[in-house]
Amino acid sequence: MQPKRIVLAAPRGYCAGVDRAIATVEKALAAFGPPVYVRKEIVHNFHVVETLRAQGAVFVDELAEVPAGARVVFSAHGVSPAVRAEAAARGLRTIDATCPLVTKVHHEATRLAGAGLSVLLIGHAGHEEVEGTMGEAPDAMQLIEHPADVDRVDVPDPARVAWLSQTTLSVDETQETVARLRARFPELVDPPSDDICYATQNRQQAVKAIAPDCDLVIVVGSRNSSNSVRLVEVAVEAGAARAERVDAAAEIDPAWLDGVTTVGVTSGASVPDELVQDVVAALKDAGFGGVTCEPIVEETLTFALPPELRRALGD
Repeated sequence: MQPKRIVLAAPRGYCAGVDRAIATVEKALAAFGPPVYVRKEIVHNFHVVETLRAQGAVFVDELAEVPAGARVVFSAHGVSPAVRAEAAARGLRTIDATCPLVTKVHHEATRLAGAGLSVLLIGHAGHEEVEGTMGEAPDAMQLIEHPADVDRVDVPDPARVAWLSQTTLSVDETQETVARLRARFPELVDPPSDDICYATQNRQQAVKAIAPDCDLVIVVGSRNSSNSVRLVEVAVEAGAARAERVDAAAEIDPAWLDGVTTVGVTSGASVPDELVQDVVAALKDAGFGGVTCEPIVEETLTFALPPELRRALGD
């Protein structure tokens, strides 16, 4: 009988953009005192949001909920120019925690649209990042959610089409969509660099590395975290017998562990590692041991705090 074991994917958890966004709220609270308002969830993780709320952060869906003249942080997912204009009109003191990699996609959208191209954005409807990016050039952009959507695309000039993508997508599905786009539009213009962020790609590659040996992969992450949901899909596509997402260890269903020898564990880019360690502890209590971890790459990228916060802190 094989021993029950745990295999940790690496890298996992916080990426540079998430780390920067959370630090932005924490340092704003320390410097200015509560309340500090945050438009939308700063990152898509229930535990992180509740922890910051307990420290005095006030999360709102729209700027209309923020008192005039108050201080507000834009989330890591970015906002549209219309939101920025609304904040300015109401005299709000803004701190922009948009991930620099998302900002890069915004700049690409405005540049391509400004050059007269139709821009096809691969992403998920309703996601804050997609809403922010589409807002950069709404008249020139169309959303592509699935490869099958390519057949319904209608553009003024098939020879002048470009594509961009949400940063947290499945790499494989995005490549499939791009291939279908290129079959329809042979002169399709690529972005200057890959839009899917380094952390998303690394976490998907890490889970692919462990999935074939796993009877079960547990992905720690919230249900509204696009990159966490993608990890569940990638794990199964890469050969895991089963994959499940949990916000925390308490959500592990003991029935999932029946007949299981090897459990893989990973987490989305907005998940604190303490939640992963809680899952590992719960699995050990259930008889799993022999934890192994073989990182596929070391991540060293960091991002500076938003300039408006650095100025306020005197840095």
